[in-house]
Amino acid sequence: MKNKGLIAALALTAVFIAAEALVFYWKGGYTMTLVPLALLVVWLFVVRLETGLLLMALCTPFAINMALMPGMELSMPVEPMMILFTLIFFFRILLIRRSEVGSRRYQTQQPTPDSDIQPSTSFWRHPVSLLLLASLAWMLITSCTSRMPWVSFKYLLARIWFVVPFFFAATQIFRNRDRIRQFYWAYAIGLGVIILIATSKTLGNFSNLQTLHRVMRPFYNDHTAYGCAIALLLPASVYFIFSHSHRGWRRVLTLLLFAGLCTGLFFSYCRAAWLSVIGAVGVYALIRMGMKVKWMVLLFGLGVGLFFAYQSDVLYKLGKNHQDSSYDLADQVKSISNISTDASNLERLNRWASAMRMWKESPVVGVGPGTYQFIYGSYQKSYQLSTISTNAGDLGNAHSEYIGPMTEQGLPGVLLVVALFLTTFATGVRVYRTAKDPAVARMALAFTLSLLTYYIHGVFNNFLDTDKLSVPFWGFTAAVVALDLYSEKKETT
Repeated sequence: MKNKGLIAALALTAVFIAAEALVFYWKGGYTMTLVPLALLVVWLFVVRLETGLLLMALCTPFAINMALMPGMELSMPVEPMMILFTLIFFFRILLIRRSEVGSRRYQTQQPTPDSDIQPSTSFWRHPVSLLLLASLAWMLITSCTSRMPWVSFKYLLARIWFVVPFFFAATQIFRNRDRIRQFYWAYAIGLGVIILIATSKTLGNFSNLQTLHRVMRPFYNDHTAYGCAIALLLPASVYFIFSHSHRGWRRVLTLLLFAGLCTGLFFSYCRAAWLSVIGAVGVYALIRMGMKVKWMVLLFGLGVGLFFAYQSDVLYKLGKNHQDSSYDLADQVKSISNISTDASNLERLNRWASAMRMWKESPVVGVGPGTYQFIYGSYQKSYQLSTISTNAGDLGNAHSEYIGPMTEQGLPGVLLVVALFLTTFATGVRVYRTAKDPAVARMALAFTLSLLTYYIHGVFNNFLDTDKLSVPFWGFTAAVVALDLYSEKKETT
């Protein structure tokens, strides 16, 4: 009989629902409610791993941090699902390898039903895969030298169960391009619902900026992560608007999603998210003009060099800006360069300065992954404190995807991050210019620009230690790599 597993799971669910009804009637408890749900998820992950990936993407925007025990929080229900997915993925790969060894021993080449999840040799040799593996290896080394090893190893484990499902497994699942589209929509639908909730709470509260910064709770911790997630999806949404596979009601749905993302981005009042989208549009223009990646990198490096060469004059000009954050759009834009009175900007500079002092003490291996927020307090200077400064480490980390790794993992850590980002970007641009199928080329460019919004946003914040941004970020990275590995290229003469 087909679908025996499904029938068994439904039967067990019915039994537990009946048992739960009895328990609730006699004692008023409800803890057993989660048992049949958990069994269904386990069954789904065992039978259809790719569907489990989409389920996690759909649930991520709704996940809420819960303290399971003192000192240990998990994003429920997504992180337990990630852990389960990671274990099953490793088990299935080992099972496939054993079956391959056995088939070679008996000279029978029977294909396994799960062979599509087996990473290919070309995948392991891909520059992005190699850099990610090197980054994880260096994170392991710096966890051993960490000032707080227990914190660092928990941080490393969390990174593993982020990247295994959404990069290592997703790259194989994304051999089918339809799965890329489904993954995008799974996360986008969840985020779209959150945007509706947050926007409805925003209406009538325009005069209170602090309220506007909290309307996305409890699903997103603050408006910066919320705005970053929206910006990450915007370029890809433009691609789907013009995709030939999205016609009729699908195109209408895509246009509604795009309008919702734009509305959510505007009302997020996240200045870094606004800048990241503008930066992505500028880079898109350079790509369309045919500029090579190396010249884009040199142009960016020239801009950074000019800033440091004339930093005294620049900082003097910025110090004259006294426009604080505001619910008024024009004033909010002006406040981006205010480093004299804006509390958010001042606190970011305070965190960066503290991080640099920490890095100077341990420039090679850093203080340990995930430890910054617990020890930076003693590195603050009184003259750099803002009105929102704290020693408790409860308001985030180093606020930079580049300075944070440099402080926690030393100079090699930040170099690996920069190399990973640049290599992924270069890969996406190369696929755009060499893919034989125009649809593949446009998809690669769209997801590359989406990732670029995070690379830019990463200057001001870092969220890859959270599921909210890790899921789409690593998923989009996997999409770019999959399109590079498994799509046909133009013939070169």
